[in-house]
Amino acid sequence: MPEFIDDHGVAIVYDVHEARAEGGARGIIQLLHGVGEHAGRYVALIEALADAGFTVYADDHRGHGRTGMKQHGDAAKLGRLGVGGHPAAVEACSWMTRIARDENPGLPLILLGHSWGSFLAQMLLDKHPDAYDAAILSGSALRTPVSLNAAPLNRRWKGPEALGTEWLSSDPAVGRAFIDDPLTTSTPLLKLFGVVDAARLYGRPRRRLREIAGHDIPLLLMVGADDPVGGPESVQRLADAYRDRSGLTDVTVRVYPDARHEIFNEVAQAEIRADLLAWLDARFPAR
Repeated sequence: MPEFIDDHGVAIVYDVHEARAEGGARGIIQLLHGVGEHAGRYVALIEALADAGFTVYADDHRGHGRTGMKQHGDAAKLGRLGVGGHPAAVEACSWMTRIARDENPGLPLILLGHSWGSFLAQMLLDKHPDAYDAAILSGSALRTPVSLNAAPLNRRWKGPEALGTEWLSSDPAVGRAFIDDPLTTSTPLLKLFGVVDAARLYGRPRRRLREIAGHDIPLLLMVGADDPVGGPESVQRLADAYRDRSGLTDVTVRVYPDARHEIFNEVAQAEIRADLLAWLDARFPAR
């Protein structure tokens, strides 16, 4: 388990999954997980990307997973960002970007963020647009109070038999596995982050992003039709903002019927992974 020490002395644990294609790596994927979870929940996706020729860098963010256990030493504190708060979490992701770039010179770097990870990806694109060659956002939203749902996420599936994790996936085993995972937490985001850091999640795509980057940034937005975090309408507003505010021209939206928040853990996950790989193939062909 490699790690790096961030600006506040926190050890960030990460994994590198080398590309397994015959022609060698054709690109790098930087995977950004969501709140309350960790990179280990993305094994099937990572395996598919590695088999397709992409080297994947996946860290456990500030306060989360293995990083959180080293940071806090107590599973009850998982999800709490610690010293430096949310800005430090964003900067740690920038460190991961620099490591991936330095170790793979000349290869394109694609951000792949889910949920909170997709918000981190949006922030990274705003701060360092020239560092990335494409981005994939799943379970995302336009980061405004109107377009980002702050209500109880499991409200639609509430009932006497509900586990509270039904909003994650239409596959009941996914919610049960989340509860049983010792490196996850169901503590609400506002309680984990606090009011100030939760408010820092709000923002819009940067104006003239394409011009500042010096190149277009292909963008794929993937969302379940029944995702309570943002949902298709919010994601479409996000796509429009990237076109109109940021000047991006290659923006694709994919909506998956009957899917909820974690599309890569959905019943139709094989089809969803195939869509993702086809989109990557069209923009970063195998060698």
